Amino acid sequence: MRFTLQHTDPNSRARAGMLRTDHGEIPTPIFMPVGTVGSVKGVFHRDLRDEVRARIILGNTYHLYLRPGTDTLYKAGGLHRFAGWDGPILTDSGGFQVFSLTGIRKLTEEGCRFQSHIDGSRHLFTPENVIDTQRLIGADIMMAFDECPPGTAEYDYASKSWDRTARWLERCFAQYVKTDCPYGYHQSLFPIVQGCTYADLRRKSAEFVRQFDADGYAIGGLAVGEPAPVMYEMIEVVNEILPSDRPRYLMGVGTPINILEAIERGVDMFDCVMPTRNGRNGMLFTSEGIINIRNQKWAEDFSPIDPMGHTFVDTAYTKAYLRHLTVAGEMMAAQIASLHNLGFYLWLVGEARQRIVVGDFAAWKAEMVEKLGRRL
Repeated sequence: MRFTLQHTDPNSRARAGMLRTDHGEIPTPIFMPVGTVGSVKGVFHRDLRDEVRARIILGNTYHLYLRPGTDTLYKAGGLHRFAGWDGPILTDSGGFQVFSLTGIRKLTEEGCRFQSHIDGSRHLFTPENVIDTQRLIGADIMMAFDECPPGTAEYDYASKSWDRTARWLERCFAQYVKTDCPYGYHQSLFPIVQGCTYADLRRKSAEFVRQFDADGYAIGGLAVGEPAPVMYEMIEVVNEILPSDRPRYLMGVGTPINILEAIERGVDMFDCVMPTRNGRNGMLFTSEGIINIRNQKWAEDFSPIDPMGHTFVDTAYTKAYLRHLTVAGEMMAAQIASLHNLGFYLWLVGEARQRIVVGDFAAWKAEMVEKLGRRL
């Protein structure tokens, strides 16, 4: 994998780059639609490619490990062939999912023992077998196994948690070096910076992970309940330390405003379930603000979904039509809304990239942030 830094904004830390993988090139900044079980919920792959122009999608190691399982994925030739997606794929480590299984998991130095949310069966994730699992899934970019502590964790817990994550990271990279991709292409391993909202722990974490000279780096454990200004502060702390010639991935973030603020602070990659999850519930993100499509005010609004007419999806769909489908409980409403929101997110990061290239990102971003917070 190769990352080329192509432009930097003169008035901020915003960057435009190109990430090259064996399954394709990814212009950055980039948003990655979340395909938890090997699919972006309710969205055909052809629409991901042709409508919203997704360049990379994310899969979830925990869910894919449980179902369909690594044996099936290996026999299929990996997730790319199993799912029929020929672009790049990133997988998380499953750490966030197993640590969120409160009451049915036990954390030790060895790893994390947990019960399946599907059938109650018992399993163990270790740094070693999580790397092996992601090798078999076949992701272009794999994440190291880490503990994601609660955003409200006390300092002592956060510090001990990071120390354990650091020891796990050493084991992850040892296993990564000893193994190869079973499908013959390159797989990258990104370490994850943790440390909750404590600047000294974030610095310690960032300094530690950069010694691995990885293809890229992730920032985890943010957007989990802390105030947005604190999240932005932690991003600044970390990005002062992470190498400038490698991509930086902010995990699980977030709102359009969060994304623009993070781009301004030097982040390159994002993922979040918000576009599809909120879309299924009737919330639409647009270039002028947020729409609740269930509201009566849209019942006879025959204009395009985006107020400025941006063609994130087929322009034949109007607010009135989408509202009708939504209140009628028609499944196509969720599909259209999901496509629209994904299209908007991909448009937003693409437009940010263009603004960085021409040198007026900071002014454009300030204008967009004011708009994106509106309720229309």
